[in-house]
Amino acid sequence: MQAIDARPAKPFGHSTLPGRSARVLAGVTLGALLALAELVFLLVFALGLIPIVAVPRSRPAVIRFTHRCAGQLVTLERRRLARFHDVGDLGPYSDHQAFGYVARRWPLGLLGGLVILLLVFGLIVTGSMLSAWVVGGTWGFIEEDGGAVSSATVAVAAIPGLVLLYLNVMGIAGVSQLDVALARHHLTPSAEDVLARRVSELTLSRAEVVQVVNDERRRIERDLHDGVQQRLVALGLLLSRARRSRDPARAADLVRQAHDESEQALADLRDVAWRVYPTVLDQLGLHDVVSLLAERSAIPVTLTYDLPVRPPAPIETAVYFVISEALTNATKHSGAQRIRITVQAAVPAAPFGFTPPTETTAVVVTVTDDGHGGADPDGRGLTGLAGRVAAYDGSFVIDSPPGGPTTIRAELPCA
Repeated sequence: MQAIDARPAKPFGHSTLPGRSARVLAGVTLGALLALAELVFLLVFALGLIPIVAVPRSRPAVIRFTHRCAGQLVTLERRRLARFHDVGDLGPYSDHQAFGYVARRWPLGLLGGLVILLLVFGLIVTGSMLSAWVVGGTWGFIEEDGGAVSSATVAVAAIPGLVLLYLNVMGIAGVSQLDVALARHHLTPSAEDVLARRVSELTLSRAEVVQVVNDERRRIERDLHDGVQQRLVALGLLLSRARRSRDPARAADLVRQAHDESEQALADLRDVAWRVYPTVLDQLGLHDVVSLLAERSAIPVTLTYDLPVRPPAPIETAVYFVISEALTNATKHSGAQRIRITVQAAVPAAPFGFTPPTETTAVVVTVTDDGHGGADPDGRGLTGLAGRVAAYDGSFVIDSPPGGPTTIRAELPCA
């Protein structure tokens, strides 16, 4: 799986008035051309209604095909709106919504084309009149007495010309705003759809969190049974043998072994408690705990930590578990020789000419190893991590092609 950044790129001159004006003009012009294509599409669709009348059973197939074609046209419209009008948050929408948008959008596009043509015509007339004024009648603007266009004529014509130019520019801006409003109205989900999808996501996240908790309980029980419990049994046996032994040297040796077992049992118990929740995280902070994880790793780790402020405690915990589980998986299954961990902040983009903000909106964690790849995203450990991240409305991406490398990326919002 690969993450794709779908945000529209901001071209040069994005925040300057001439740059914005040129982009709006280009967007309206391209919208007029697309409107012609949409009108032709609707006319062809009207012809496609003929076989529906003759063969009613063909109606579903014709409608599905038409809606898919409308979806392709809307894809072009979305690219135009994102490139020239900074509208990048459209969707999701159905093919039926796409068809409704196309059916309602073409008159507005043709209106924009008409306004552009009037602007071009006005510029041509203005250029011709100015040329006649300069060169003395070359372009045919001759007064009744045979003379060239006078300065008084140019001055009188300039007043209504400027008014018409202003109205024309305002018309282009109005068409652009209506274009954006129409797209948002038809190509964005309603409040009910958003709430329904949100409820579905929360229901799924809750089920995943419950599964993560159950898996965590089973893992703790397994660690206690296979680790601490076995060592405590061995400790009891050693102390029992030492108590029954009549040889002081032998008894002392058994007590020493029992002491070693008790220390190891305590270390195992601390490891289990650390994996349940590292209390030192509250005291030292995420940076020191992640550094400690990197030092304890059996595979050499390169750590890059770049957070300007400390994130909230729940986010720190989630980041810790993402890194811990990723290191465990890489150590057990990847055969890697090197692991790279990056913890950095995602900050909102600064407007042109302003200082970038320092507020951290999300924490982005990336763990990459140079192993043989082929990690199973549906495995218990990675599925648990995905559920843990989803519980915080975060995103979790695994990229592990055969042959490697394996990259685990999690983004957790701080809000």
